[in-house]
Amino acid sequence: MPSKKPNLIYLFTDQQRADTMAAYGNDWIETPNLNRLSQESFVFENAYVSSPICTPSRSTQLTGLWPHTNGCIKNNIPLPDHVKTVAELIPDDYHTAYYGKWHLGDEVIRRRGWDEWHSIEDQYRIWNTKPEHDEVLSDYHHYLVKQGYEPDKESNGKMVFSRPFTARLPEEHSKATYLGNRVVEFVDRNKEGPFALYVNMLEPHPPYDGPFNSQYDPNDLPQSPAFMKNPPENSSGMHRLMAAAQQQQSHEPSGSGNANLFGRDMPPEEAAAEGPAANTEAAYRDIQARYYGLMTLVDRAVGKILDAVEEAGIADNTIIVFTSEHGDQMGEHNIFQKVVMYEQSLRVPMLIRAPWLGSGRVSGRYSHIDTVPTLLDLLGTSVPDDLQGESQAGALRDQASQLDQDVFLDWNGRSIDLTFPLTELERMREIPHKCVVAADGWKLNLSVGDQCELYNLNDDPFEQTNLFDDPSHSDRTLRLAKKIRAWQLATGDTALIPDVYPGIGYVEGMKS
Repeated sequence: MPSKKPNLIYLFTDQQRADTMAAYGNDWIETPNLNRLSQESFVFENAYVSSPICTPSRSTQLTGLWPHTNGCIKNNIPLPDHVKTVAELIPDDYHTAYYGKWHLGDEVIRRRGWDEWHSIEDQYRIWNTKPEHDEVLSDYHHYLVKQGYEPDKESNGKMVFSRPFTARLPEEHSKATYLGNRVVEFVDRNKEGPFALYVNMLEPHPPYDGPFNSQYDPNDLPQSPAFMKNPPENSSGMHRLMAAAQQQQSHEPSGSGNANLFGRDMPPEEAAAEGPAANTEAAYRDIQARYYGLMTLVDRAVGKILDAVEEAGIADNTIIVFTSEHGDQMGEHNIFQKVVMYEQSLRVPMLIRAPWLGSGRVSGRYSHIDTVPTLLDLLGTSVPDDLQGESQAGALRDQASQLDQDVFLDWNGRSIDLTFPLTELERMREIPHKCVVAADGWKLNLSVGDQCELYNLNDDPFEQTNLFDDPSHSDRTLRLAKKIRAWQLATGDTALIPDVYPGIGYVEGMKS
């Protein structure tokens, strides 16, 4: 441990898949600051979110609890007041602050435990829990008004700036740059420490639009074997319907009702920004290029923060974490965005910079359920017994190069803002899925009411062959199903999972 109590800066993006940095094999994207941070950090090679969607995933990162435990099982469910965030677990002598997107209810209202609150989103006003919160607009909104911009969208009785509007602003007024500048000011004010600052940037989340749209040539982007390839014929119905809906969406006019995957009643200008404009390789590649342009925008904001830490003279005493809340399919399996159990949606970058411990690469599999206990351990404070993950700080202290553990994924449905009657895709997305990615590289995705999936990630990293119904893998399927069941029992998950009997008969005790 350093001589003074260490500071913590936790940076996380929204919808950034793992392979968007040199540390994860991307040798052509311009992210020099993230590359610099990677070289000074422990790089977790296979880091997984708790759930491939916004609210549930961030709820785990901020509480150390599974979504089915903290209550945030779907998008737009407010984090219950009785659930403690990491800010309430950090020692009282720390100055705590949350900057950026919250997406856990009452977006612009400071939550208990955080000494400072700096908001950037007015997107979630319709889920405010108290009428008086409707009178409050984000700090970023007031900043844009001072710059002479006029709000373009009505929301819950107020004119606000829509995401498509802010995405088209020049770099100096973008959300990422705005947050970078505010963090620089925070670091200068609080360099005597100790402090714990959490910063969530919206980018590269849709709309896939920004000041670096032309930074990358779409024709030069490398592609995986799963690019524009439909999921296996025997894959999950949710996965197959997502691919089919994406292709249907690309052919229907923007804002034409069922055409939109993520909210059928979104305004046309917002619906158009959710994915490619046409079901063509050129349209898919154009979205990819814009997405990577947003990563360069994020990188520049991160550079401001890293420089501020250096200039404040606190680099040797400051833990810096960089991760994301879920990934993006980017056209793989013919799907854009997230909410599926494929690796591109589940795996994210995970860097932990703790200068007094060194740096290196950590193979094996890491889960965000371990993030809060790991950081509390690194800060030298006690880890509450009710947290559901385990500290991995010991592996960093011992310079261990591999984690030997299974990771679990928790899917309980997309959102609370459903429009009835549900489409078949919407119905399928509300069916729980429970998944394990075992330490040996085999992955099982179980669901009652949907096709189950078994993938060998060692030989089939792009999940193109579902082996679930292959009798030769029956024993393995059963072993993995029992792992999921044991995890459910240990964590209080009551969702049903199917009795697993591919070729081996009925298995007792698999229902929750």
